[in-house]
Amino acid sequence: LVATVISVPVGLLTAIYLVEYGNDGRLARAITFFVDVMTGIPSIVAGLFAAAFFFAVVGPGTKTGAVAAVALSVLMIPVVVRSSEEMLKIVPNELREAAYALGVRKWRTILKVVIPTAISGIASGVTLAIARVIGETAPILVTAGFATSINNNVFGGWMASLPTYIYTQILNPTSPANPDPSSQRAWGAALVLIILVMVLNLGARLIARIFAPKTGR
Repeated sequence: LVATVISVPVGLLTAIYLVEYGNDGRLARAITFFVDVMTGIPSIVAGLFAAAFFFAVVGPGTKTGAVAAVALSVLMIPVVVRSSEEMLKIVPNELREAAYALGVRKWRTILKVVIPTAISGIASGVTLAIARVIGETAPILVTAGFATSINNNVFGGWMASLPTYIYTQILNPTSPANPDPSSQRAWGAALVLIILVMVLNLGARLIARIFAPKTGR
């Protein structure tokens, strides 16, 4: 949730700048280059980046949910930027020109015309970005550690997640002499994770259908 709150505004504003204001300038090309680099960045590198940043700012040993959220947002932002950029590009220029002809300012045209027209693709892209990071294990282990109990405070203490739970159940079974219960718990958590990803993908399709621009009279 925190990673989504961070990545959606940053990704959407970046896409708006690239499509509406960039005009293929130097800054726009530089942003596009860095987005392309971030798209292929390994998840463990994102975790190390977030951990190193917070260690330098806050202090060593800082492992919280907020640090993990920053790491996951690094993975989500390029997905949001790319999906939003493509959706904004397919908005017909006739809609923009009609708004300009009525004397509407550019920022208001973007807010009232362009974004509502592209909202279905943007929403589905955000949902797919969440599905992209929901199963990440390495960045969470690096930035938030692993807790044996639920911690709802993202700014204090280690956190637990389904991927790290699966990892620890397989690596460190509760009873080394009888690892079957831990293996079963890991498979159960994996099933829950798969169901969550399926629900998110179905939700992306549903959102795209609900918010798709209505055609016809």
